[in-house]
Amino acid sequence: MVFKKLMQAMGVGGPQVETVLHNPNTTPGGVVTGEVTIIGGQHDSEIKGVNLALKTRVEVESGDSEYHTDLEYAKLQVAGAFRLDDGARHTIPFQLSVPWEAPLTHFYGQPLRGTTVGVATELEVARAVDATDLDPIAVHPLPAQERILTAFANLGFQFRNADCEKGRIWGVHQELPFYQEIEYYPPAQYARGIKQLEVTFVSYPQSMEVVLELDKRGGVFTEGHDAFGRFTVDYATVGNTNWEQQLDSYLQQAGRRRGIF
Repeated sequence: MVFKKLMQAMGVGGPQVETVLHNPNTTPGGVVTGEVTIIGGQHDSEIKGVNLALKTRVEVESGDSEYHTDLEYAKLQVAGAFRLDDGARHTIPFQLSVPWEAPLTHFYGQPLRGTTVGVATELEVARAVDATDLDPIAVHPLPAQERILTAFANLGFQFRNADCEKGRIWGVHQELPFYQEIEYYPPAQYARGIKQLEVTFVSYPQSMEVVLELDKRGGVFTEGHDAFGRFTVDYATVGNTNWEQQLDSYLQQAGRRRGIF
């Protein structure tokens, strides 16, 4: 990995920084380890601090419009103040915890189109802060998440996209200020009533909430609307359930309650 020069805030000849991840693959609740190496520039520098931050791109609704922005949702200070002599090399090992609610970026080893997560390195020097580009990490599903996603695939749902939205889900405890929606096209047996299905995981250390959003098809005289379903999955007992059958039941029940099917 080539050293990334931080010149915007610090001027040409300032310190250079490189972040190396030991393994970019992780899961929600996991840990990413690595090293940050800083090389002194053409003059001595007073480093005020070195921070790492997890960032992802989120959609923000503002009135009748929406826009996308990079949102920081976890931060770790890996070093406080120290003096960096010109040309000196300073290496700092780190362990960065990944929040349980972190969005997924991969499934079955393949990228989930629409979601990226990266680690940004921030260097504070003389009242200035500059950050490197993101070093991408791959957030793979927990076993319970993988089981639910596999069940939807077995029911015939086809992955469409995955994105993150800033905001909170009513009635669900969230630590992060955003949530991920994994979007699917429905198979034939549901297509009559649903345009698409959106699946959201809100994970905790022992269990997770699964929120289903059914984008109802509108009729000639009716406007389509979203319908919601929600259930809890315990990690310890997730393997005791026929999730294909259970999810079909959830969808049918939610549809009947809202007149979809």
